[in-house]
Amino acid sequence: MYPLTTTAISEAYNRVRQHSETICEPLETEDYVPQPVPFVSPPKWHLAHSTWFFETFILKPFHPGYQVFDNDYNYLFNSYYNNVGERTLRTDRGNVTRPTTKNVYAYRQHVDRHMSELLETLTDPEALTLVELGLHHEQQHQELLVTDIKYILGHNPLFPVYKSGHNLVNDANEESGFAQISEGVYEIGFNGSGFCFDNELGRHKVYLHDFDISKALVTNAEYIEFMEAGGYQDFNLWLDAGWSWVNDHAINAPMYWHKIKGAWHYYTLDGLQPVNPEAILSHINLYEASAYAQWRGMRLPTEAEWEIASDQFQWGKRWEWTNSAYLPYPGFSKAPGAVGEYNGKFMINQMVLRGASVATSPEHSRKTYRNFFQAHERWQYTGIRLVK
Repeated sequence: MYPLTTTAISEAYNRVRQHSETICEPLETEDYVPQPVPFVSPPKWHLAHSTWFFETFILKPFHPGYQVFDNDYNYLFNSYYNNVGERTLRTDRGNVTRPTTKNVYAYRQHVDRHMSELLETLTDPEALTLVELGLHHEQQHQELLVTDIKYILGHNPLFPVYKSGHNLVNDANEESGFAQISEGVYEIGFNGSGFCFDNELGRHKVYLHDFDISKALVTNAEYIEFMEAGGYQDFNLWLDAGWSWVNDHAINAPMYWHKIKGAWHYYTLDGLQPVNPEAILSHINLYEASAYAQWRGMRLPTEAEWEIASDQFQWGKRWEWTNSAYLPYPGFSKAPGAVGEYNGKFMINQMVLRGASVATSPEHSRKTYRNFFQAHERWQYTGIRLVK
């Protein structure tokens, strides 16, 4: 984290903005454009949208005389902020071959140059807070860049290498056993100094029963046992919506897994590789996590259980599914205007994930962080931690 000083914010701005471009360095021009499915955005769009955020919410209101780079970009690169104006449909992001990737990088340079000028003298607390939010917003998109790039390349029939040696799913557990948590009243939610998103507020009390939580995440070998035992064919293990998802899409393995000559392989950012049985499982959805827990005779933690127990185990390798719906904490309130659209309006039909992943950007994880996705989604680096 960094204090809200001009110097610290300026250094953080340069560091975060550069990291987005570093993620894209291995890409070819053609890789910046495809949108194979609606939930994946093209890398070019991520680079432009995170830039649009700074232009829209900081430069236009706080930089006197600032001239927008291109008036059409507000329509093209606004994501879901109704307060800011009309926008292109999410499903059309891959159709935007123009502006070119070269022009999007020029847009980033234009905004960065004016942001550097502004940050030399910026002292307005509201503006500094918005810059900080913009940096965390871009870090969220950096993780989406990694996972969207993997989806784009992982569905190329040649399984191209993004970056040699950049596997990301080869890490193993360093702990085993269970941590015991005693019954009692606890407090969860963000508390203290530093940045947090509004959905981490406000801090409140929860009552928990005794529970034991695994110190290790489920491995590929353990999940293969589930698969070989007929886990994807046994409707008794699945939530009703999950069983429909399995049958509607003919699912029989985690995302990116392929059985080749009788052996499981998976696509990694280092290309197609044999599945490492000792590595931590990745790319499964809430339905799969719940079915596996049922098969093991255990369950997924609630987000309150996860947060209270998080000091008792290592976390940060995978986003961990919880059995908690994404709902507002007591006392939650949305900020006025476009910034208030950031989290609150998505508190429906989503499930909470906790922790962080191998794709999460530096300085962008904390135990109170409430990630959220729909139950069927699995293109993120997601895993399973069990409770009994």
